[in-house]
Amino acid sequence: MTSSDRSQAVDSVKTYEVRTYGCQMNVHDSERLSGLLEDAGYVPAPKDADGADVVVFNTCAVRENADNRLYGNLGQLAPKKAARPGMQIAVGGCLAQKDRDTIVKKAPWVDVVFGTHNIGKLPVLLERARVLEEAQVEIAESLEAFPSTLPTRRESAYAAWVSISVGCNNTCTFCIVPALRGKEKDRRPGDILAEVEALVAEGVSEITLLGQNVNAYGSDIGDREAFSKLLRACGQIEGLERVRFTSPHPRDFTDDVIAAMAETPNVMPQLHMPLQSGSDRVLKAMRRSYRQERFLGIIEKVRAAMPDAAISTDIIVGFPGETEEDFEQTLHTVRESRFAQAFTFQYSKRPGTPAADMEDQIPKAVVQKRYERLVALQEEISWEENKKQVGRTIEVLVAEGEGRKDDATHRLSGRAPDNRLVHFTRPEEPVRPGDVVTVEVTYAAPHHLLAEGPTKAVRRTRAGDAWEKRNAAPAEKPKGVLLGLPTIGAPAPGPAPAAGCGCD
Repeated sequence: MTSSDRSQAVDSVKTYEVRTYGCQMNVHDSERLSGLLEDAGYVPAPKDADGADVVVFNTCAVRENADNRLYGNLGQLAPKKAARPGMQIAVGGCLAQKDRDTIVKKAPWVDVVFGTHNIGKLPVLLERARVLEEAQVEIAESLEAFPSTLPTRRESAYAAWVSISVGCNNTCTFCIVPALRGKEKDRRPGDILAEVEALVAEGVSEITLLGQNVNAYGSDIGDREAFSKLLRACGQIEGLERVRFTSPHPRDFTDDVIAAMAETPNVMPQLHMPLQSGSDRVLKAMRRSYRQERFLGIIEKVRAAMPDAAISTDIIVGFPGETEEDFEQTLHTVRESRFAQAFTFQYSKRPGTPAADMEDQIPKAVVQKRYERLVALQEEISWEENKKQVGRTIEVLVAEGEGRKDDATHRLSGRAPDNRLVHFTRPEEPVRPGDVVTVEVTYAAPHHLLAEGPTKAVRRTRAGDAWEKRNAAPAEKPKGVLLGLPTIGAPAPGPAPAAGCGCD
């Protein structure tokens, strides 16, 4: 590409697309990546467009065959890039942190590889690759800037992720995340609450506190009760209607957190508590620092404090060395816990984890049969627990895109306080995502509730106003890609000062 070609490319409006794989942390990181690109002058590629000028893969190293999926997708883009002058491809996230130079060797048409610790560098790396006409690989070994200090393009106008920590201090033998995201690093409470207050001022009514091990929050700042204090502080923010958090660890789930959940009205009666296995022997092999009795004790305490709480979990089937007796212990724990929902996974080797080299890997056929038994049991329990909701009157936060069949059924969808998915009859008066409706549950399925009668009430909210404003305002198109680089002789921009609230 000649210098005149490069000049022409940067003067035109460039489009971008971010493809996300993996956990909620990756979803939140992708919002930051989108914000960074838009801050640099890029615009989202229209849904009906044939590709984008910049495609970013935010990868996951935890999911099975993550690398095969990535290279397959990169291979599909190779001919598109060859036919589209100026197109760039970037790969970030956990797999990029792990594989580093391997990505460019296997897919030399990739322009940028960046890691989990330096997502803020993406626009600069794209520009450097464009100018130098060679791939840029930059992997930081430690966090350069807390993600929440970066620009963002949030997917929702009414609900938002708020990251309170990054990294993890656990050493679970099946998980590679701590090696890729580093040790836990906590944000200052005042910075977190300032972000929440700013979001509420923009119209957000629901926030989810996010961390790799969210309830270990405070270990990095030396306060064992920091997380419960944070929940109670969120309860003091006017206009914040719903507070959730994910994902906690049983080891760090203390009584003060349960009390804060029960006593703070806007903290929702919902808990995601990963079990992984019900067998003490397997939990020890996983290096999970709790046992079945401890786990069931937490569930009992939560239900005593919040009888209507909906509890969900994660379970791995077929961990190396798992016997039929071990698996029966998992089934026993599931029966005792009465989970509203369970995310179940068949164990698969993750290169770089201790479990991948363990003996007694379970045959695929055995794992499949156990998995099917677990799913059948949990489906039965989920349906029974959902049937208990029939006849109840609940407030539903209207969602956008949660009901894939809403148009065909003439319904709308949203979430109950306990996070159950509710499909309800479309009311006569206009209702927007972010608004709240009061409905009566008339039917229960294993994975959703129905409210087929007339809506009892519609409450228009500031969150609904925010959704309406976002969707009504035409996008202001920039004149070109703004590189965000300081002019010659000008000081480099520093981070904006955080609004203080005296809570840190």
